[in-house]
Amino acid sequence: NVFVLMGPSRYFITTPIFYVNSGPHLGHHHTVVLADALHRLHRLLNPKQETIFSTGTDEHGLKIQQAASRAKQDVLTFCNGVSKQFKDLFDNTGITYTDYVRTTENRHKKCVHHFWKTLQDKGCIYTGIYKGWYSTQDELFLSESEVTEVKQADGTLQKVSVESGHPVEWMEEKNYLFRLSQFQGDLLHWLKSSEGVVKPAKFQKLLMHWIDAGLQDLSVSRQSTRVHWGIRVPEDSSQTIYVWLDALVNYLTVSGYPDKNHVWPPDCHVIGKDILKFHGIYWPAFLMAAGLEPPRSILCHSHWTVNDEKMSKSKGNIVCPYKKVDKYTADGIRYFLLKEGVPHSDGNFNNTKVQRLLNAELADTLGNLLSRCTAPLVNKHQIFPSYDAESFESYADGQKILDQLHDLADKVKDKYLEGNIYQGIDEVMAVLRQTNALVQDAKPWELAKSDSGETRLNAVLHVALEVLRVSGIVLQPVIPVLATRILDKLQVPTGERCWADAQSPSLNPRPLTTDRTHVFARLKVQSAAA
Repeated sequence: NVFVLMGPSRYFITTPIFYVNSGPHLGHHHTVVLADALHRLHRLLNPKQETIFSTGTDEHGLKIQQAASRAKQDVLTFCNGVSKQFKDLFDNTGITYTDYVRTTENRHKKCVHHFWKTLQDKGCIYTGIYKGWYSTQDELFLSESEVTEVKQADGTLQKVSVESGHPVEWMEEKNYLFRLSQFQGDLLHWLKSSEGVVKPAKFQKLLMHWIDAGLQDLSVSRQSTRVHWGIRVPEDSSQTIYVWLDALVNYLTVSGYPDKNHVWPPDCHVIGKDILKFHGIYWPAFLMAAGLEPPRSILCHSHWTVNDEKMSKSKGNIVCPYKKVDKYTADGIRYFLLKEGVPHSDGNFNNTKVQRLLNAELADTLGNLLSRCTAPLVNKHQIFPSYDAESFESYADGQKILDQLHDLADKVKDKYLEGNIYQGIDEVMAVLRQTNALVQDAKPWELAKSDSGETRLNAVLHVALEVLRVSGIVLQPVIPVLATRILDKLQVPTGERCWADAQSPSLNPRPLTTDRTHVFARLKVQSAAA
């Protein structure tokens, strides 16, 4: 086949497909919101560019069999129900995905079969006896060094995964193995020759450490008598394809593979740190073996604790995104996740923290500035005043902020593209705080009381509303609903809301809408309990 590499006319970003053994939690929502912000950013940067943004659900494997059994449901019925929970969450929170893929779809099964046969034809899959440790909860094969022994409450010893703490069992099975050990050098070359291919850098270093420690061939099937819920190996129904090989191929499914015009490689895989090994070692090795390029980049984010404790079912502290969206709005929870979800270290969720952040930055810093400068007592004519160069000759403080605005969009873009959305938000909030201080110092409500203050009043209003216009544009990837609310109030035409518009000053006057716009209602600060 001749594979078509994606040119600059297309942008391809993915989330992992989410495992349907249980419904969505805060970490899932963080992943999809982060990918959505980057997808929205690229649409603003290149409005005519075609984009692919895929998400979906991973519905095969032993854990799904067991979860369906506990729920006393047919397995597909169980999968349908949980997959719908994810899709409904994404639809109800404005996630702009272009493809929602499920591993139970026929198109995916065909893609997996083709990919398997390609690996087999290239001599990268062979039959053998796999002996080693296996974690059902992690769906992961582990070496001896990745397993430790812990004492249970009853005094017995249990082998567990060093990384996850989940129980492991010794497995000896005749199945198919992938020649992962042959790709150790290629994987190291890929990582070393592509600085920043995995972000943050600490995760790229971790991958190199794992590879340097040595790679063993990987079991890529299970006996179907043990794992019957999955895709069978082509021409060997006694074996079920390993759930992670099956799941990773979803990216090829949405690309149009194996059609010769399929789009490849993806620009960015957005993942959580718990699945770094699968995306940073197994997946690129599978692709190299099949003669396909590895992903252009992997953005790996850290996890969330709740009130400084790890989220777990046993502690009963799993944060349900549905409930938090109802409480804080979709944009409110987006803002918190993107501002506090620092990629390189775990974030901590509690209600008090969410409420204080949203009150301080969305209600006060952003919302109050708009309210102050569009209030009829201050802005009698309900206009966005024009830029009057002469009036700014004697208004150095206002001109200084306008000068800063010239670079704001570029600074924010660079931070966003690195995956450090929080740093981009910080840049915007810094300018908004400066502008609030400027307004407080200028006292436009006093200037509005006399005709003699009109020139200075218009200059103050121009600065404040121009800051809000630019902020509204560059915050669209983060808080799309609230940003739209601001831009609508300023009557910024829909065709003037792209990234380039934030880099060009607004010089001419325009009327404001007459309705009173509240950006974000203040929240009553309550207890930290989630």
